This record gives sequence, structure tokens and C-alpha cells, in this order.
Amino acid sequence: MTITIVGLGPGDAGLITRQVWHLLSAADAVYLRTARHPAVAELPPHLVRHTFDGIYQSSEHFDEVYRRIAAEVLRAGSQSDIIYAVPGDPHIGETTVAAIARGAAEAGISIRILPGISFIEPTLSALGVDGLDGLQLFDAIELSALLYPSINPDVPVLLGQVYSRFLAGELKLVLLNLYPPNHRVALVHLAGQNEQIVEWFALHEFDRSARIDHLTSLYIPALPIKAGLANLAETVATLRSPGGCPWDQEQTPQSMRGGFLEEAYEVLAALDADDRDNLREELGDLLYHIVMQTQMASEAGDFTLTDVIAGIEAKLKRRHPHVWGDWQVSTSAEVLRNWELLKEQEKAGQPTAVESRLSGVPLIFPALVRSQKIQSRAARAGFDWPDISGVYDKLEEEINELRTAATDDEKRLELGDILFVVANLAQWLGIEAESALREANNRFTARFQQIERFITERGLDWETLSFSELDALWEEAKATLADSP
Repeated sequence: MTITIVGLGPGDAGLITRQVWHLLSAADAVYLRTARHPAVAELPPHLVRHTFDGIYQSSEHFDEVYRRIAAEVLRAGSQSDIIYAVPGDPHIGETTVAAIARGAAEAGISIRILPGISFIEPTLSALGVDGLDGLQLFDAIELSALLYPSINPDVPVLLGQVYSRFLAGELKLVLLNLYPPNHRVALVHLAGQNEQIVEWFALHEFDRSARIDHLTSLYIPALPIKAGLANLAETVATLRSPGGCPWDQEQTPQSMRGGFLEEAYEVLAALDADDRDNLREELGDLLYHIVMQTQMASEAGDFTLTDVIAGIEAKLKRRHPHVWGDWQVSTSAEVLRNWELLKEQEKAGQPTAVESRLSGVPLIFPALVRSQKIQSRAARAGFDWPDISGVYDKLEEEINELRTAATDDEKRLELGDILFVVANLAQWLGIEAESALREANNRFTARFQQIERFITERGLDWETLSFSELDALWEEAKATLADSP
């Protein structure tokens, strides 16, 4: 038995290929995925037409529709040779064709596929767009199910099967994660027919079109400025190339270390200041360093940017089985415990070197950050006070030991112990010690600078002011800044 699958083109029957037309003209019957296609009315009149539109009406989800249609086609194809006709081309957006091909291979049924003109060609013609200009193709139904679109905004996109205003609304919300609201997009209706229409909208309003139906596609031009990760990688590679920048060419992974750390601190400063514009810029600077490091590694044959992204993508999904698996969690603490368990399982197949539970805390971390990381790991291993009162007692003990320290070395050691206990206290309180200290630094700086303004405004002389007078100005500065918006 043979199932012959044919494409009916994008709409007008005049776009059905001669090969398909001759086949249909000589046939007795045809199975149609849907009769809601303009070419169906112009098919040879003698054909007996079997349609699956009833399945669309009785199923709740498209997955169920496609599964049931494929099963029905395979059942009919197991009894006699049949022709199964789909809109457009069988290999463009036709889930049922793939399912039928898989099922036919298992059942020993032969498959023959005759191509047709898809919606792509007349849509590009209506837009006047060259399809080889980096065009990306997506199924609107599948893309609308994502939280972030898997699209490169530096090249144009064509989305098929924008079949309803509801779907268009869902699609719009996804696309707004990548494109600005006023980016111009085009809806193409009835492509390849005399009645075809192209409507241009701002992205945030394209779902308002009253013409959207099952013969609608969405075209998204590339952004006017380069914004994709691939383009950034190309820019960095160009800087490193023989015709690029002498400074970038001279850099090594080690020479970029200081700049990397500096940019990371700039990001933290922007976060502390809640400066969103500066944060955007500083994240870009940090991203440059990440791409630069991967470019140098690629040149050395170590790994590529693709390897880096694939690695963290796989790790995130592997370490979150409660999201991408069947594990159950109810608290963040359970997530962290699972994370450590999974890390241990991953290491189980690696060489059995004796490794401390504190391994992996980078030495380059700021001392306060590293202290809290070390104590967090020790606590997860069970080495910590049973409750926070033990931490307060230890802090008081260390302060008393500092008071009685006799030599400079003893004072340095005891002060270090105090700072270490303070980091542990922050851990118990659920506070990031490094952030708390940065905020304290910022508060002190703002108040101190307010004192300087008071002194300048009032014509005072800093050098002649006593500590009690400065302390009074300090309290006034605190009150002034507390009242500021």
C-alpha cells in the first residue's frame, strides 16, 4: 500500500503544481487535512473528498488533532492506496506529515511525497523580500508557547499559522521580550491570491487586525541596530582578527582578568544604586568580557561560545529536575539541597581525588564574599551553631579577645575572627554580607558628603570643628537624607 502526500499550494488552485494536478485528475478520491483552503473548491469535480475538519471541532488541542488525523490516514492507507492533501507544501508546517511518515515506516506502508508551493514564496513576493537574506521561519503556534523567543533579531523572521487574534495576542507577548513595542511588523493575508493584503503595524498592536485568520502570516523585519548574540560574537572576532584592533589582538585570557572583575563590580554598583540605564550598559560591558574570553578560547582550540552556552543550558536543566523533571520541592532550601546532591552525583563518575567540602570557593572572591560562601558550605555539612544565639555569643567572645589583644599581630588575628563571625551572622540572618557592607559604605559616603555641603553652605571651617560638632552635623545629615525622596 502507498500513501501519496501532496501539497495544494498556498491558496489559488492555479498555484497547484502540474504534477499534483495530473495526479488528482486521475484519482477517484482524496483525503484533505482541511477543506478550509481556497484551492479545494477548484479541485477536479469528480473527486470524492474526505476531510478531517470534524476532528478540529471535537478536539481541545492541536497535538490531539494532528495525532488523530495521522492515525486515520494510516488506517485508510493500510487498506488501499490513498492520496492525502495538505495546504501549501507537505514539508512546511505540516505536523501530520511527519507523524504519518513515522507511523508508515513502522507499519511497512510506502510513502510518496509530491511537493507544492508553500505560503513562503507568495508571502515573500507580496512583501518584496529576498528569502536568502537570512530569513528565519517559525510556526507561530509553537513560538507562542515559549517564554522567550528563539529568534535572532538581526535577521528577518516569517511566522506561519497566525490563525486567530487570540494566538496573535499570545505571540505578541512573547515577541515583546525581544523587540521594542514600536518595531514595525507586517501581517500578510491570503498570500498568493488576488485578494492578498499586507498590513503594517507597530508590534504592540498587530493583534488588533480584524483580518487575521488561518491564511495569515506575520513578517518581522530585522532590528535597525544589531542586537543578537551572534553579531556580538562576530564583532569581537573581528576585533581579534588581523585587520582588527591592536589592543584586542594583544590581549590574553590572563590580561583580561582585572577588567573582568572590574566590570563585575560595576554591575554590582549599578544594582546597589538601582540605576537601570547604567545596569544595562554595565551588563553589556561584562558580556563583552565573556564573549572575549570565549573567542580567545576558540582561537586556542579549547572551546567555543556554543560550548559555553550548551554547557550552562544543560546544567540548568539537569540541576532543576523540579522544573524539567518529576522531582517535587516546596521551598528554596529544598532546591539548594537538591542542587548539592546533584553536584555530588555528577562528580561520582569523575576521578576519585580527595576533595574538601570547601573546594570550589574561588580565592579571587572578595574576602567577605568568600567568608560567607565558606561558612555556607560548612553549614550545609552540619558544621554550624544549632541556633543564632551561639553566633551572638561567639561575636561577643571575639570582641572581648580583641580588647585584650596585646600585639599588632594578635589584634589583626582577632579582628579577622570578628569579621568572620559577622559573615556567619549575616548567613544566619539571610543577608548577603558583601551587599550589606557596600550599602553601608554608600550610606556613609552620602552622609559624609552632606556634612561637607553643610560646612560649605554655612561658611564653617572643617579644621576648627570639634568631634562633637561634627557628630551633631552627622546626625543632621542622617535626618536630612532620611527625609529626602
